[in-house]
Amino acid sequence: MAENKSKYDRQLRIWGEQGQAALERANICLLNCGPTGSEALKNLVLGGIGSFTVVDGSKVDVADLGNNFLVDTESIGQSKAKCVCAFLQELNDAVGAKFVEESPEALLETNPAFFSQFSLIIATQLAENVVLKLDRICRQQNVILVIARSYGLTGLVRISLKEHDVVESKPEHSREDLKLHKPWPELKRSVDDFDIDTEDSVIHKNIPYVVLLIKLAEEWRNMHDGMLPSTKEEQNQFRDLVRSKRRSSDEENYKEAWAASVSLWDPPGISSDLRNIIEDSSADVNSNSSDFWVLVAALKEFIANEGEGEAPLEGSIPDMTSLTEVRSILKNIGRDLDSIPSASIKSFCRNARKLRVLRYRSLEDEFSSPLTAELQRYLGDEDKSTAFSFYVLLRAVDHFATSYNRYPGVFDELWKYVRELDEDVSRLKTIGVGLLNDMGCVGANLSEDLISEMCRFGASELHCVAAFVGGIASQEVIKLITKQFIPISGTFIFNGIDHKSQQLAL
Repeated sequence: MAENKSKYDRQLRIWGEQGQAALERANICLLNCGPTGSEALKNLVLGGIGSFTVVDGSKVDVADLGNNFLVDTESIGQSKAKCVCAFLQELNDAVGAKFVEESPEALLETNPAFFSQFSLIIATQLAENVVLKLDRICRQQNVILVIARSYGLTGLVRISLKEHDVVESKPEHSREDLKLHKPWPELKRSVDDFDIDTEDSVIHKNIPYVVLLIKLAEEWRNMHDGMLPSTKEEQNQFRDLVRSKRRSSDEENYKEAWAASVSLWDPPGISSDLRNIIEDSSADVNSNSSDFWVLVAALKEFIANEGEGEAPLEGSIPDMTSLTEVRSILKNIGRDLDSIPSASIKSFCRNARKLRVLRYRSLEDEFSSPLTAELQRYLGDEDKSTAFSFYVLLRAVDHFATSYNRYPGVFDELWKYVRELDEDVSRLKTIGVGLLNDMGCVGANLSEDLISEMCRFGASELHCVAAFVGGIASQEVIKLITKQFIPISGTFIFNGIDHKSQQLAL
């Protein structure tokens, strides 16, 4: 472990030892190891996943040398899966590596059970009908699916699984909850030992801001019939009171107290997000419930009783971590009282206010039951209309390939490209408008320029776009495996023409 701490030092500072341990347990499968897939897997191998398997039935050709850094001239004519696998192992020999020289499409037909062995599957550059079949299999086998595709100057990333819970969501902007409006007895006794009116300037500027707020809140209550600031005017008056106690410009503790004073009048109770979680039907647990929902059930019990309507305190304060509620729930559902590690319980309690649960629509639902109102809104939104158009066109090129046995703009002779490209544009437009009609967007049109660009792309994988899309995919994989940070909840669309990205709820 000491060697791992040195090797993965910087990332351990982001997701900690628990997150790294989750990565090292992960067994990832990559379908197709072109530039998009290779870039995604490269990032995960460098991050220290446990093992991976590359599935690709193609051979390396000269064209691969122009967009895939994980093959070289000596690789030409050899198995692409084998070559990429070998190069990846050179990057991190602690990661287990396997390869399968078979196309993902063939493997889906002949051995669908093959996919059940993996923690997560990254499916790259697969056509719509293949991804649809793969999604059904992954959902049946409870395997996480991440879909990534780059196509010319556009690309997408989509996550598909039934449910994903996040304990350490690590929001960018969040306020620590210290229950300053109702300090617990131990904190109150500690605060009483401080004299914020001390004449000693060194002590005065080193009094913790929490102490300052509790002391000044008590002073405010004494002057306002035991009430804390409620109106905007009273809140500003309280801030003025904090500012008035500051004696010199280097007293940073008073600046911190001024900034954190809002925590005094934050409404007590729990957020709507947390309330939705504890009131979810999954919180009615049984012996088959996941550890997460058992802990949610215990949290619900705590909030209703000891917590008096509030979640446990953050940090290492011994609040709900007594395990009483958790053991009670485990006993009731007939599970071993030690089946959930105490470290997991402590982490859950520390992050109880920031829990998240995400549920993803299946691809089958997305294609057969479109969210028409949302899609029509995207068409009328200046920022999202281009992203939505790219989404439609990425589906349209697959329908084109099914009808014409090639992608638009892909010709075996240069003269055909010159003479027949306009015909491909017309065909792709017809297919795209047909898809819009199927989605309920009757009468809507796609930009002629975008349609022409999609044909001009010729189904190419540009390395710069593949690296970006693959990077996004690997970032989301890390979130899913570590259960830290909040993964994308919709379809991520990259627009390389305008240098923009959008997330669409589809």
